[in-house]
Amino acid sequence: MIHKRFLIMIVLAAALLQPVEAQQVTKTGTTAAKFLSIGIGPRANSMGGAYSSVANDASALYWNPAGIANINYFQSIFTYTKLFADINVNFVGLVIPAGDIGNFGLSVTALNIGDMDVTTEYYPEGTGEKFSADSYAFALSYARYITEEFAVGFNVKYIRENIFNSSANGIGFDVGTIFKTPFYGIRFASSISNYGSKMQMSGQDLLIRHDPDPQRYGNNATLDANYATDQFELPLRLQVGISRDFQIMDQHRLTIAIDATHPNDNNQWVNVGGEFSLFNDLVSLRGGYKTLFLKDTQEGLTVGAGLKYDGLVFFTLVVDYSYQQMKYLDHMHSFGLILSF
Repeated sequence: MIHKRFLIMIVLAAALLQPVEAQQVTKTGTTAAKFLSIGIGPRANSMGGAYSSVANDASALYWNPAGIANINYFQSIFTYTKLFADINVNFVGLVIPAGDIGNFGLSVTALNIGDMDVTTEYYPEGTGEKFSADSYAFALSYARYITEEFAVGFNVKYIRENIFNSSANGIGFDVGTIFKTPFYGIRFASSISNYGSKMQMSGQDLLIRHDPDPQRYGNNATLDANYATDQFELPLRLQVGISRDFQIMDQHRLTIAIDATHPNDNNQWVNVGGEFSLFNDLVSLRGGYKTLFLKDTQEGLTVGAGLKYDGLVFFTLVVDYSYQQMKYLDHMHSFGLILSF
């Protein structure tokens, strides 16, 4: 029975991918603030990013804001993701339940590349100066159940990217829904992420001295001017997911999830994942696969595990880890802590 239902879920997700062949231009590399596309939270990452309908902890602040409506306690999350080339992403979030009003959330995402040497054509080994590049997103969230089975949530976020003495700013919005269907306990979710303003770099590094008419003598040849950079859209993403829990005896649970993703800077793909929780979530084993059906993908297999400890006086502690396989670059490792109090 489980295999039949799982097959139905795969067929539904694959049906969402029908337009893939018709889209020839991927627009890869044409958006700003690409760090917003890096998955947050080792639990979700180890399930292959198939998490929009599963989201029921503080990492829902990233994946689907409607998911924080499921949280009945104050809950905080701290995650660290190690990428290639000494790049790392940190995420801090807090969910605040407010009863019948709904739930509120705060979160900060920070990507850091570290210090690098300033080089020029005359000093290819470095001028002695250092520069850095980093990206931030500060978000406010709200979610509540409209009915007993249907939740909706929103994010509004301020986005900033810096490199040396220049920066770009933008505002983004996320909206998500989760519906607990009456069909075999299947959950259905949809979310739109990073809808907002375009971003444009500006700053001291773009200041120049300009001669507006070099053919004319006697005019001011050293006017202050700025290089005008292009404006770039945010990495808009539509994600649709389904999932189902299978109870095994009284203390064990198997969750299977599938997400179809349609971004504005690539072709569509499907993520699949599962979680096997033992002894009432004391130990969780997870696995998945990212970017199925996407040509030239760099991502693939994901695995991870988690431990939950209820023995603390005022807290419940969850520790998670995930490993993500990359085709050419260094593999990704994520670590996370969730505190409920």
